[in-house]
Amino acid sequence: MSPVLRAFGLLMAGVLITVPLVADDHTGSGSWWWDDDWWEDGVMYSDVENHEVEIDRIEYQRDDIDIPAMVARPADGEAYPAILWAHGRRGLDDLAELHVKRLAARGFVVLAPDMYTGRFMESHPLDHDYELEGDLNRGLDVLLERDDIVGDRACLVSITRGGYKTLKVAVTFERQVADVACWAGYYPHLQDPNLGEPHQVYRYASEVNELEIPMMILIGDEEQYQRHRTARMAADGLESRGGEVHWIEYPGVGRGFDFRNGNNRTFADDLASRDAMIRVTRFANRHLRD
Repeated sequence: MSPVLRAFGLLMAGVLITVPLVADDHTGSGSWWWDDDWWEDGVMYSDVENHEVEIDRIEYQRDDIDIPAMVARPADGEAYPAILWAHGRRGLDDLAELHVKRLAARGFVVLAPDMYTGRFMESHPLDHDYELEGDLNRGLDVLLERDDIVGDRACLVSITRGGYKTLKVAVTFERQVADVACWAGYYPHLQDPNLGEPHQVYRYASEVNELEIPMMILIGDEEQYQRHRTARMAADGLESRGGEVHWIEYPGVGRGFDFRNGNNRTFADDLASRDAMIRVTRFANRHLRD
């Protein structure tokens, strides 16, 4: 396994940040470090690939259910690698869509299904509906059928509970290797959400041990205990079986660093989210372009 990322500070992914010595608040959009171009449109550093993004709204069917989806891609009409993106409990809301857009700005065709709306579900459900995994799997078919993608495989990228759904797509639906080249999860939930507390704290989903594709986990060291513990056990378990695992842990960073907005957002959150975006971009390109 790659060593835990600890050299965070102000040096991330080979990019040196120069910090002005000013006395100012450390949170919120009024802070000196806030960048609307990054938050709203995904614009990053000059030495990182940046694309203007176009958004398309589509629907696809599974078992007579119409599933809406967001497709974000560079606006230049060229073909790019494919990513299937899965939301967590909050659903495909405004903050989630910004993440999808920032990922597309790196040079990907990203399909993000809105798995709740199609089934008339409210956001933040407590129980997990196993039909959602099938809906997401059907989304992979739709993505791979597009004529604007490079190659014939996709990477799976997810947040929180989307990690479990994408894991099931790869393993239970037998899409890994042939259709899916890699899996990346932001602070992922790697256990069946419907199982009891002991499973959430002391076990991880057995499907992790069946992964045959590279895994990347991006997480803060101040993540919720049970989420951090389960993810770490899953990573260690897969590595012990010879799997390729990249564990990226950000010191001083808590839960939801890529979605915390407004006055809830800190400079550390912003550093972590930019670094994570660069690492996911390199990870996906390495397995989809090479």
